[in-house]
Amino acid sequence: MSRLNQLTITGAQEGLKKKEFSSREMVKDCLRRIEEIDKKIKAFITVCDENATKEAEKKDGRIRVERDLKILFRKYPLFGIPVVVKDNFCTAEIKTTAASRVLENYIPTYDATVVKKLKEAGAIILGKTNLDAWAHGSSTETSDFFTTRNPWNLSRLPGGSSGGSAAAVVADMTIAAVGSETGGSIRQPSAWCGTVGLKPTYGRVSRFGLIAMASSLDSPGPMTKIVEDSAVMLQVLAGKDDLDSTSLPNPIPDYSANFNKGVSGIKIGVPKEYFFSEVQEDVIKRVSEAVRIFEKMGVEIKEVSLFDPKYAIAVYTILQRAEVSANLARYDGIRYGNDRTFLGKEAKKRIMLGTFVLSAGYYEAYYQRAQKVRTLICQDFDEVFKGVDLILGPTSPSVAMPFGASKESPMFGEIQDALVEPSTIAGLPGINICCGFSSDNLPVGLQIIGPQLGEELLFRTALAYQNETQWHLKKPKI
Repeated sequence: MSRLNQLTITGAQEGLKKKEFSSREMVKDCLRRIEEIDKKIKAFITVCDENATKEAEKKDGRIRVERDLKILFRKYPLFGIPVVVKDNFCTAEIKTTAASRVLENYIPTYDATVVKKLKEAGAIILGKTNLDAWAHGSSTETSDFFTTRNPWNLSRLPGGSSGGSAAAVVADMTIAAVGSETGGSIRQPSAWCGTVGLKPTYGRVSRFGLIAMASSLDSPGPMTKIVEDSAVMLQVLAGKDDLDSTSLPNPIPDYSANFNKGVSGIKIGVPKEYFFSEVQEDVIKRVSEAVRIFEKMGVEIKEVSLFDPKYAIAVYTILQRAEVSANLARYDGIRYGNDRTFLGKEAKKRIMLGTFVLSAGYYEAYYQRAQKVRTLICQDFDEVFKGVDLILGPTSPSVAMPFGASKESPMFGEIQDALVEPSTIAGLPGINICCGFSSDNLPVGLQIIGPQLGEELLFRTALAYQNETQWHLKKPKI
């Protein structure tokens, strides 16, 4: 079998169980694909070709002697499957840079909990993917190394900050990926690249070993080709972690248990405020078509009202910058990495603004007030969820923007993340799925937002839409 890099997690599992191909062959196909096209895409900062091949050979040895492969894959749901990790997760003995010159040669001595769980589930780490430096951005143009390109159109941006992970998935350079979201950094690049991207409930997945940007917002999550794979990944990643005091102790449900239950009778709210004048016409059309598809499936659609996203932009800008200034203070060149003279322009801007809003005389006027408005945003969502089960709308106001777009606007990230920032501020789970393409053949993202710990219903609803459409099967020609 050829082109094993095009497989999904569920497809790879079935093939390995039936011994139709080996893990090594799958890794080899992924590495071949990276070699062929990543010089154009630039999704990877580090490729672990030798280690990945050795790990695949070990997995194949286990598969050869295992009597019951169903039991093996039940215990290790990612056994022998190559995945990539955003380069702001610490990986033992693998360079971890956060796409910043400060950590250009930093090699951690430990794995982030997310990476540890991937390995424990049998996954093979194929490489580390590009991002906006320190995850500061929505384009990957602020990476200190290079800008990742969108596989659908090489003159367009992939979004960010998890742009490298999204591009690697849609270009079939990996089977799946892990990203992180603070203000939209999983869902927005997933929208621009046409992948499935899940931002879990805050605290559902441990942040330990994730290079912190804004600690009260950061959420690791999966980026996959299909909804089923996202559920498999979250099943592996979720759970309480003693090394992260903000991780949730709640039991983890079987996320795939109700896949076939359907969506008839579910109430979905569509907020009118999420269709403001800056949202592109193609985006509105595709999302509106998706709403009609849900109605045909028996979903009750209800117009709802939420706070104008402009308030979330203001709150996010203040809180995120404040936490950035505190988190980046540790990178002084004393314990690890280069000193602050190696920080890029975007990082310096965020440190300066964050220091300002936390300073005497301005703390009450900006930071404290932003925290109060954050509480109001949380309460606003709570009130809406009394009348609906889920909320639906565009993920991003636009499709993928051209190269250089982020350099033309100092608030580029906040504008592009305007529709996802409210839910991330409230700690809510949200999933992006592709709902069609623009007139110039670029993916359009549809986001579904759930109440806290509502991932199970998110998966069921997103899967029902995926099964009614064919958008997830469309691939870019590179």
